[in-house]
Amino acid sequence: MKLEQSEKSLLFSETSIPDVFFAEHLSQIPGDYIKIYLYMLFLSKYNKDIKLNDLSKKLSLPLKTINDGIKFLEDNSFIIKKTTGYIISNLQEDTLHKLYSPNLAISPEKIKENSKNKSRAKAIEHINNKYFQGIMGPSWYNDIDLWFRKYNFDEQVMIALFDYCFNRSALHKNYVQTVAEAWGLNKIQTWNDLDLYYQKQEKINKIKKTISKKLGKHDGLTQYEEAYIEKWVFDFGYEFDVIEIALKRTTYKSNANFEYLNNIITDWHDRNLKNPNDILKFLEDRKKQSKDIKDLEKKVSKGNFEQRQYDNLDFLYANKK
Repeated sequence: MKLEQSEKSLLFSETSIPDVFFAEHLSQIPGDYIKIYLYMLFLSKYNKDIKLNDLSKKLSLPLKTINDGIKFLEDNSFIIKKTTGYIISNLQEDTLHKLYSPNLAISPEKIKENSKNKSRAKAIEHINNKYFQGIMGPSWYNDIDLWFRKYNFDEQVMIALFDYCFNRSALHKNYVQTVAEAWGLNKIQTWNDLDLYYQKQEKINKIKKTISKKLGKHDGLTQYEEAYIEKWVFDFGYEFDVIEIALKRTTYKSNANFEYLNNIITDWHDRNLKNPNDILKFLEDRKKQSKDIKDLEKKVSKGNFEQRQYDNLDFLYANKK
């Protein structure tokens, strides 16, 4: 006797999605690309063939979005390109392979066992419970262990890293990695290092905001303009009271820009002028020198003195800008 199972209709069939998709990948995929992935996952179950134009119409997405989305999914190994189309990757197998690849990754349990001390293991568990509701994806353990070793973060800094990204609604690996690398470049290893870094950032942000307001840049500063300001503050060690003197001097010049400001401030730094008093004295001396030279030139032009008395005026023009 042969028994056959009745074929399920579309109404009662299901498309399963592994939990690792939600734990590891969901936060990193743009919304429209999720639509594309889910629909491709659905179609693959029935071995369906669909053209990109049809996919665009079916999902109500521009064709460019479809093309960009498929490229994103391919670049991030959600799908694999074949001669005749695409294969949906097995996320569970891929994750397992990454976790247990020799010398590259280790399991969450092994990381906890090999942690330098109990406080590190507690920090990982705290991150899991607070930011992932106790269901942190397995590969996160590998990444946290890597950041501990690569940047030498202490436990408080590691927790602060996740808190920083979580509060900005950006708790996905690319963003966390970017912030971790920035902190590493700024030599942040302890809570005290992080506190000093925050103070520096608060100071520079306040100065940037003030400069932007005084220059009437209501749309904010460009990346290059911000780089100039960071150089003046961090490399030259100038406070805003010095920068403000330069800002005021832009009123004497039409179409003054940040390059002009940078030339002024860099000149002061090269002359080893350290504070507003030094700079104001330098400007006053230069103004007086310029006035003396102009007066002398007027007298010479009128012939009130013998020309031979002024054969060499170079010393009067020293440091004239």
